[in-house]
Amino acid sequence: MAKVSIVMGSDSDLKIMSQAASVLDDFGIEYEMKIISAHRMPEIFVDYAKGAMDRGVSVIIAGAGGAAHLPGMCAALFDLPVIGVPIHTSTLSGVDSLYSIVQMPSGIPVATVAINGAKNAGILAAKMIAMSDESLLAKLKDFKEDMKDAVSAKSDKLESIGYKQYLSEM
Repeated sequence: MAKVSIVMGSDSDLKIMSQAASVLDDFGIEYEMKIISAHRMPEIFVDYAKGAMDRGVSVIIAGAGGAAHLPGMCAALFDLPVIGVPIHTSTLSGVDSLYSIVQMPSGIPVATVAINGAKNAGILAAKMIAMSDESLLAKLKDFKEDMKDAVSAKSDKLESIGYKQYLSEM
């Protein structure tokens, strides 16, 4: 099975980016995880991104806050999909990160999830890999069915006990 690379510019992003790793663990997808800065260690970063395919990486999930150049630089150097995760910042609540990632120039796309949306980045990476892996596709279908069942169970409970009781149990 293909491998995913999860990269982040700072250890302060680890709490969010670990959500992508958790999803990949659940689906049995191999991944590597690295703290690497496109700004503070550009030569090392370039070698890392350019060498990703040689390491078996087929998707990069890159989380970044503020100026958020990491996902775009990965996309500029890596020929396969890059998913950007804008990280919430105290200054502009992550909107700066979101705009920095989503506004890539034509020809250098970065798939972008919501601010702090690393869980969805993990699911999106799994879906990309599942295009050529029927076993993983089956797991994704089961995951979707489990989500449907969970919502149905909550709806049934709400119906049976009423909203006041439901709220008191939350």
